[in-house]
Amino acid sequence: MGGLRVLPALVLTVLAGCSAAPLPELKPPVPQTWRNTAVSPESPAKPDLRSWWLAFNDPALNAVVQRALDNNLDVAAATEHVIAARTLYKHATDKFLPSLKADTNQVIEPNATASYFIAGFDAIWELPFFGVLKSTRRLANGTVDATSAQLQGAYVTLVAEVVRCWVELRAAQEQASLLTAVRDANSEKLRLVQVREQLKLASPTDVANAKAELARSEMALSDPQRAINANAQQLAVLVGQPEPDPAWLEMSGPPPQLGDLQITSAPADLLRTNPDIASAEAEVLRAAGEAGISRADVYPHIGLGSSLDWSLTLLTHHNVFRSGEGIFSAGPVVDMPLFDWGVRVAQAHAKSHELLAAVYAYRQAVLQGVAETETAMGDLQQLHLREVAAEQAVQALDSNTTALDERRNLGLSSTLELQDALIAQQNAQLALISTRAERDLAYVSLYKALGGAPLPPLNVAVNVNYDNASKRDKDIR
Repeated sequence: MGGLRVLPALVLTVLAGCSAAPLPELKPPVPQTWRNTAVSPESPAKPDLRSWWLAFNDPALNAVVQRALDNNLDVAAATEHVIAARTLYKHATDKFLPSLKADTNQVIEPNATASYFIAGFDAIWELPFFGVLKSTRRLANGTVDATSAQLQGAYVTLVAEVVRCWVELRAAQEQASLLTAVRDANSEKLRLVQVREQLKLASPTDVANAKAELARSEMALSDPQRAINANAQQLAVLVGQPEPDPAWLEMSGPPPQLGDLQITSAPADLLRTNPDIASAEAEVLRAAGEAGISRADVYPHIGLGSSLDWSLTLLTHHNVFRSGEGIFSAGPVVDMPLFDWGVRVAQAHAKSHELLAAVYAYRQAVLQGVAETETAMGDLQQLHLREVAAEQAVQALDSNTTALDERRNLGLSSTLELQDALIAQQNAQLALISTRAERDLAYVSLYKALGGAPLPPLNVAVNVNYDNASKRDKDIR
């Protein structure tokens, strides 16, 4: 009798020990500090990941970003995925609660002597042993986290693309203006060379070279026009409309410029903000849930069940009877295939390997995020130095043009020399505009790598990594 008393306790101990396996330690391989961090005393503040594009100080850009956040179709689709995942998340573990089902049936005896109408209720309660409850929660959490990361990724990509298109659009418009001035200067230069040829002061070769320069300047005008058209059209797509705003195509004046900046955040902060890393971490959680469920499927499914059936005899030997009887039953329910050629065990092993693959993919995502951030910061530094050099070249050529203009007014220099100086000055300004655009794009790439973007609205932003990390399984960190 003592052994029989110990048996229930032993069974409960074994079942309690069959809990979900702990999640593997991710160990993100991140450096202690950024290698390409630019230190600038002029801007010691930490960058604002939620509104980084405000550094351009361009109200028109701010308005376009807000329109895109409100109307972009990719963001709308990702939002619906989050809402769908939230809806299912609330019922993820409901299958481990008691369920009740009603059904009816018509039965005819094999000897065709009678027929019956049967109605009944079946209740079953599957007990979540062997860690299946925790694994199911992990799977549900991973699914919600994945959709949340996808939504945040849609925000990050959208903002980065809007700013990129805006920078390229404004740079192309400024380049078109400068190239038009270069073309006009080359046209005037050709006229002056032709006059000098008539005076026998220039050769036909000089005229031919001037014509070629004019033709090249005409050709160069097509590139910024193509960029203007392409970026304006892409902006229209991003804000969810078929055609660009006419105001975008008519903007003039210099494009917005960035000042110096300093990145004071640590590389580990990237793990909380980069949507690709968050998505990879969610995949680890999902894979762990699937592995745990497959592991639990190796063992029997145990539950409690009951039924209540009531039968009514309809016909017997062509006579109508309406007598009925009811019966109730209750007891344990055990479901376990005795022989399946090792399929369940193989599935459990396969899911364990998929979990390891998800861990490796997470570590790779971290490495990729760090590399993209370092590359963007390095580009930002080098392009800033290049911008400084380009500004110095413009200042030198501006001084040269001013001096030549004064010499021409004094009759010490010719108008042709002044045209050459103007063309060189405008070409230097073109190089400066291109360099500033490249630096701006490196800035965009940096904040895209850091996961910079506004947070989704509270009614759809659930389980986002860097806001609700404390709600996750603590063993994933």
